[in-house]
Amino acid sequence: MRTLAFQMPDRGGGPSGPRMRVGRPSRRARTLLMTLGVLAVLAMAFIMFAGFWTDWLWFRSVEYSTVFTTTLWTKIGLFAVFGLLMAGAVGLNIWLAYRLRPPLSAMSLEQQSLDRYRMSVAPYKKWLLLGIAAIVGLIAGASAAGQWKTWLLYVNGTPFGQKDPQFHLDVSFYTFDLPWYRFLLGFGFAAVVLSVIAAVVVHYLYGGLRVTSPGARATAAATGHLSVLLGLFVTFKAIAYWLDRYGLAVKSSDFKAADNWTGLRYVDANAYLPAKTILVAIAAICAVLFFATLWRRTWQLPVIGFGLMVLSAILIGGLYPAIVQKFQVQPNEQAKESPYVEKNIKATREAYGIGGAEVKDYAGVPNPGTKKEQLRKTADTTASIRLLDPNIVSPAFQQLQQVKGYYGFPSTLAVDRYSGQDTVIGLRELNIGGIPKNNWINDHFKYTHGYGVVAAKGTTVGDQGAPDFTQSDLPSKGMFGKDFEQRIYYGEQTKQYSIVGGPQKELDYSDDKGEKETSYKGNSGVNLDNPVNRAAYALAFSEPQILYSGAIGEGSRILYNRTPKERVEAVAPWLTIDGAPYPAVVEGRVKWIVDAYTTTNGYPYASRTTLGDSTADSLTNSQRAVVAQENRVNYIRNSVKATVDAYDGTIDLYQWDTQDPVLKTWMKAFPGTVKPKSEISKPLMDHLRYPQDLFKVQRELLTRYHVTDPQTFLSGSEAWAVPDDPTTKAGTAVPPYYLSMKMPNQTEKDQVFSLTTTFTPNERDNLSAYMAVNADPGTPDYGKIRLLKLPTSKPVDGPKQVQSKFQSEPKIAESIRLLRGGDSEVEYGNLLAVPMDGGMLYVEPVYVRSSGLKYPLLRKVLVTYGGQTAFEDTLEKALNVVFGAEAPTIPTTPEKPPGEGTTTPPTAQDPTVKAALDDAKKAIDAAEKARQGGDWTAFGKAQDDIKAALQRAIEAEAKLTNPTPPSGG
Repeated sequence: MRTLAFQMPDRGGGPSGPRMRVGRPSRRARTLLMTLGVLAVLAMAFIMFAGFWTDWLWFRSVEYSTVFTTTLWTKIGLFAVFGLLMAGAVGLNIWLAYRLRPPLSAMSLEQQSLDRYRMSVAPYKKWLLLGIAAIVGLIAGASAAGQWKTWLLYVNGTPFGQKDPQFHLDVSFYTFDLPWYRFLLGFGFAAVVLSVIAAVVVHYLYGGLRVTSPGARATAAATGHLSVLLGLFVTFKAIAYWLDRYGLAVKSSDFKAADNWTGLRYVDANAYLPAKTILVAIAAICAVLFFATLWRRTWQLPVIGFGLMVLSAILIGGLYPAIVQKFQVQPNEQAKESPYVEKNIKATREAYGIGGAEVKDYAGVPNPGTKKEQLRKTADTTASIRLLDPNIVSPAFQQLQQVKGYYGFPSTLAVDRYSGQDTVIGLRELNIGGIPKNNWINDHFKYTHGYGVVAAKGTTVGDQGAPDFTQSDLPSKGMFGKDFEQRIYYGEQTKQYSIVGGPQKELDYSDDKGEKETSYKGNSGVNLDNPVNRAAYALAFSEPQILYSGAIGEGSRILYNRTPKERVEAVAPWLTIDGAPYPAVVEGRVKWIVDAYTTTNGYPYASRTTLGDSTADSLTNSQRAVVAQENRVNYIRNSVKATVDAYDGTIDLYQWDTQDPVLKTWMKAFPGTVKPKSEISKPLMDHLRYPQDLFKVQRELLTRYHVTDPQTFLSGSEAWAVPDDPTTKAGTAVPPYYLSMKMPNQTEKDQVFSLTTTFTPNERDNLSAYMAVNADPGTPDYGKIRLLKLPTSKPVDGPKQVQSKFQSEPKIAESIRLLRGGDSEVEYGNLLAVPMDGGMLYVEPVYVRSSGLKYPLLRKVLVTYGGQTAFEDTLEKALNVVFGAEAPTIPTTPEKPPGEGTTTPPTAQDPTVKAALDDAKKAIDAAEKARQGGDWTAFGKAQDDIKAALQRAIEAEAKLTNPTPPSGG
């Protein structure tokens, strides 16, 4: 007799029945909808194409197209491979779960409620399968494409030639290999988890898993399927435990000895490391139990194994290390941690390039046996004291050399060397906000570039305390001559795009005869001759006028990505860029010099630092960019020196650190993008320097890592701090200063261009150490870090104490009060510290910005040495007062034998020179009279007369002496 049963619908489809007839749209409406749909798709496609196409055109224009193609194909490859793997894994498990669905059986209430979902899914199951697989594939592919740097480092990895002290593996394993393995592991976890979720849903929908139905909760097929997936999950967990062992070498942890501590400590080596090894074995056994379910068809053993693994992770991986820390480490921490602290110190000093820092004791008090006259002479030869503070005098450049409102100078000027003289230099860049009338043509076609270089001596000032310009005016004249390209199309302030070279003429510069026009002749930029390029840029810049404007025609080129930092970052996205590019005149061209770093976050045992925090000081908030604000690293090298031509934007990358394995790896990934160090010309080499941001990172590390003894390091008794800038009230770190000087222990006989800073003890203001690095690549000791360690028994005044004494000295305080009279502002310049004859010489220029003057002028110089303080009009007078002796007179002509007289220099006898100097003196007197009377119009005219007279004198002298023009180096 036939058994009656509930009739279950075919799970492959639903019952057929009458369908509701819905009115179809007319043919015209359908055609319109199809047309709109096609247009929408084309519009979206062109938007995507525009971004791709403009990027390709730009990279091709700067001749770095291989960077674009390598990056693009790497991303496409990773997207395709991992997208297909993820889509295949999830799609396969959905299909497998469907194929393993149980046969038709009596329908329970639970199954009846699910039946309507099965009926809804049945007609679209293939599309749903493809859709779900495509979505997870797209997401996974996009995530994998973001790992293009990790992949390129992995496949091109270069050995460091150094091994970590725990596992004795090359450092490259941690920097290049381990990140890729972790990505693969994370991808595997994601694939298994998504597959489990998808399989569970399908098994439940088709009856393979039951919640409330009588009988078994899962069919044998569902049990086997899910067991394999869970076995894979636990297998990946075993691999994760194994990789975690190596991860201990680059693991950050809180440790009172140092912030951002990295590497194994006692508890890691003696508790976590054995625990991870045990957990690997437990996870492997647990995985085997899950796979065995294919034959045993029971969850009992796998569940027990999984529970054991979780319990072991809690007890072995968590509780046991806590017990070791509490009862073994804490009672005798210094003895237990010292070997691991020693490893951390060694690795950190190596990773940040501070291992070769030379530490010498320094008395900090003057040698009592040195005569005053000798001290005064030594003060002149020890350092070229820079009176012109590049962080303050920008308004003076602006007011005296701006010439037109649409020009401007950066708020922080650069310090460089020309003919052995420390020089403050700035470019007269385009200031878009100063254009007389802003409109699209003016902003992007007419006003396209700045013009000229302005430079001033760093160690002297002109009349009335204004900068002593060595290159000035428009067009620029002076020490560089006139025969160099003065147009500035690329600069720190040039952030808007410009369209040049077409029918619309550009404003070159203005002089007494009116405006001069020009048309760009360089090869920079992207050609806008064809309509496709114009349409792409009109869309990319949201500027439809680019498409149809008559100002664009044959020869028109669009310039963008115009700051040096942007350009170098674009062609070398694997570099970290210094926050302070600086200009130099090199072989008839203005070049921006950009320091670039290779970094990694995976150097074993080296403590980490956040670059943005380490490189911030009192100038970075408003005046200068901070390098890579959130970039956390534990290895850094100034591996690349880059230049950007200010006229045609040409980008050149030069290999600087020839031993850096990270740079070698990137050079293998992007062959031909970085030129060898040998191609750096001598004139360019003369203007390279040690970068500020690297120096600031190193000085931050040296506050703790100057100590090499682990016991002292753990006690923290020798820890230093970077002092706050005493010349401001912001409470931020003092910036480092470039200065030509001689360190007490340096091997060079002459002054060396250096980068300097001071240290104080933690929570105290006295001086604990002085740091200087040789910043001149033309010397053998370039990059040599020297530290002068001052005694703790006899405190020496630090910057803050020196500044306080300056301001509290009654006579000085009264002088400053008088300088502030009439609503004038007093601004303190860089407080320079120079070690000299056992003591510390402090010098600080003091500027006054009067109520009627828009820029500061140097009025006084503060000097202190050995407890003596002076506040005088000039540095020479201040040094004379402090040392109680005048500087010896240096003859301007060769000394003659006894009986022979000296002759007056021929230039001084020349009537043209003499007349020009007389005119200059009269103009100086007129300027002073105008200043005292508050007649600023007359003062400005007198300043122009001074410059004109001095220029006549210079030109006349040049004709007499016929010197060889300087080469820009």
